Amino acid sequence: MNQGTLNPGTVHGVGLGPGSQDLMSVRADRLIRGAAHIAYFRKKGRTGHARRIVEGLLAVDAVELPMEYPVTTEIPFDDPRYKELLSAFYERSVAQLREIADAGRDVVVLCEGDPFFYGSFMHLYTRLQGRVPVAVVPGITGMSAAWTATGRPVTWGDDILTVLMGTLPEAKLTERIAQTDALVVMKIGRNLDKLRRALASSGREDEAWLIEYAAMPQQSIRPFREVGESVPYFSIVVIHGNGRRP
Repeated sequence: MNQGTLNPGTVHGVGLGPGSQDLMSVRADRLIRGAAHIAYFRKKGRTGHARRIVEGLLAVDAVELPMEYPVTTEIPFDDPRYKELLSAFYERSVAQLREIADAGRDVVVLCEGDPFFYGSFMHLYTRLQGRVPVAVVPGITGMSAAWTATGRPVTWGDDILTVLMGTLPEAKLTERIAQTDALVVMKIGRNLDKLRRALASSGREDEAWLIEYAAMPQQSIRPFREVGESVPYFSIVVIHGNGRRP
């Protein structure tokens, strides 16, 4: 049988959840342990958070395909070069995955959190559509782990939950924070001061909590007012809703 008659393999985008192996789904665990080819994103020179999560789960002969970002925060995301560099990176990554799938082999792409929630896998998914079979395994999101860590429900009754990126303009952050009942803010990092001002302007700084490393061994929860001048990458701000209840 020549390669042209092979049934193509499947590219599996597998959600790992927020960072703890025991919060992965049974399906994710099964696919990862049985995978002959494992791909994952990472920053150049780093192991990669997704790869660290699955440490000890991979088959001894699994072939690993690290996909190294050409740029992360070195260039502003609104710089035209940022889009050009990442677009070319995703095309190269897709070519690698297609080569494996076209040879009739499956490949698992490790995805932090949920593959369809602000994840890099989405950029592969749209480029792979119609070319090779693609399957997605959902995962627990980091924000779900964050509000669970606070020990309080994030929404009640008819509460409106808003998810914001810290990269938004300050005026937009302030407006959205003031309008919603419950709130999650992600991608804080270098946007911390801007977010602090937006929370203060909307009058909701006292309601906000900062969760660092949700569901990881170094998890930390504290009122936002106690936050210093910087926060780690894995940080999420939560404001709980207080809506209708029996």
